[in-house]
Amino acid sequence: MQFLKTLFWVLLAIVIAVFAVGNWTTVPVKLWSGLIAEINLPLLLLLSFLAGLLPTWLFHKAMYWRLRQRLHSSERSIADLRSAAIAAAPPRDTPQPPGDDLSIPPASVLHAVPPGVA
Repeated sequence: MQFLKTLFWVLLAIVIAVFAVGNWTTVPVKLWSGLIAEINLPLLLLLSFLAGLLPTWLFHKAMYWRLRQRLHSSERSIADLRSAAIAAAPPRDTPQPPGDDLSIPPASVLHAVPPGVA
C-alpha cells in the first residue's frame, strides 16, 4: 500500500512539473494604484492555491484541537463520576434491602407461553 501511495505522489509531482514547464509564461497582475506585477503563471497558481488552502487548513486544525479538548474533558468527567460511584457503592458483602431487588427474572418467566396458546 505504501508503494501505491508513493507512486501516486510521484506521478502528481511529474504532472505538476510538466504543467509548470509547459506554461512558464509571465502574466500581468493589476494591483492597487495602477501597479502591475508580472508573475509566472505556475507561481501565481501556487499562491492562489495556498491562499485558499491555508485558511481552511487552519480552521480544520482549530476544530480538531477544540474537539480533542472536549473529548479529554468528557473522559475526565466520566473517570471522576466512576470513581465517585465506586466510592459511594455499598460493599458487596452487605445484603441489599428487600425493596431494592433489581435481579433479572429467569428466562422461563420471560418466555412463558400463556395457557391455551399453541
